[in-house]
Amino acid sequence: MAAGRLAIMALWIILALFLLFPFYYAVVSSLRPGADMFQPAYWPSAPTLEHYRAVLTEQPFARNILNSVVVAGAVVALSLGIGTLAAYSLARTRFVGRRLLLYTVLGVSMFPQVAVLTGLFEIIRLFDLYNSLWSLVFSYMIFTLPFTVWVLTAFMRDLPIEIEEAAIMDGATPWIIVTRIFLPLLGPALITTGLLAFIAAWNEFLFALSFTLTNEQRTVPVAIALITGASQYELPWGNIMAASTIVTVPLIVLVLIFQRRLVAGLTAGAVKG
Repeated sequence: MAAGRLAIMALWIILALFLLFPFYYAVVSSLRPGADMFQPAYWPSAPTLEHYRAVLTEQPFARNILNSVVVAGAVVALSLGIGTLAAYSLARTRFVGRRLLLYTVLGVSMFPQVAVLTGLFEIIRLFDLYNSLWSLVFSYMIFTLPFTVWVLTAFMRDLPIEIEEAAIMDGATPWIIVTRIFLPLLGPALITTGLLAFIAAWNEFLFALSFTLTNEQRTVPVAIALITGASQYELPWGNIMAASTIVTVPLIVLVLIFQRRLVAGLTAGAVKG
């Protein structure tokens, strides 16, 4: 038994090192002077913040971060709002074609982004949304909303029907049932889907590259990809590592803050009595 636990612990340590080492090396590289960038080292001999200073002063990277926060926040708010109402209808209302509609919603999320890129571009041009943050919010809903609806529907099905029946007997309307009764009970599922939607919107690159044109409207993935050096053949890897560290830390902090509710939301409905 002791040998088995040690083996499992060793396996977890190896897995953690494998997953965390790239981020650790990016942080170390971002703190090293430019002259030492291509010399392998696992600890900065002379730590410096010159790369962080360059990223924040030589380009509108702070504005790019704000754009990502606005876009990801709007996507989360819209996905949770629409997804909660749709999940209530799909989980609690019986109508013809409900199962087909639910599978259709899931099927939409299976299309690769590049397959719908051309059609989305035409729609965005039609509504005059090109090179605006709303184009990203609209396009990101395609791959965040189906997952949100699916998870919230499965979670809402597990809620006791007696709670809803008691609320109806007290004269509660569907809107009151959803907003005042179900929302507090959906906390773990809302945090799980909201956090995953935020991460997906924060890291998305293809739509952000295709639907924005100026630096003032770009989000951080595109801004990092377009960081250039003194010439087109020279990449400032220190600046790229610093920018990558800046945009990764908020996601790590969010996951650490909500890790318990995140696990509860992911495992909801896995075991039934």
